[in-house]
Amino acid sequence: MYSQAVKAGPYVQVSGLVGIVSSTGALAGPTIQEQTKQALRNCQAVLGAAGATLEDVVEVGVLLTHPGDFAGMNEEYATWFPSDPPTRYVAKLGVDLPGVLVSIRMNAYLG
Repeated sequence: MYSQAVKAGPYVQVSGLVGIVSSTGALAGPTIQEQTKQALRNCQAVLGAAGATLEDVVEVGVLLTHPGDFAGMNEEYATWFPSDPPTRYVAKLGVDLPGVLVSIRMNAYLG
């Protein structure tokens, strides 16, 4: 069983989402920037369905298949949170998913 997100009181917890384009089921592209952008779009859409926005996000978790992709991921990530970014952690993705370079999860507070 899998939930893209769970709303509990004033909190929205978004599961780790990857850079797959929902309309095609394909990865957004082969680069960390393309996949990061799409994963963030996916998170934004799930947040929106729960009544939240990126401005409500208080924590982000980023899992990278290749830790050396940090700079490219961070370059794209910074465009989504240009000021007062939420707390964030970055770790290595432990599951081998073919072609997937990044998985992003978020916690939002609607209080």
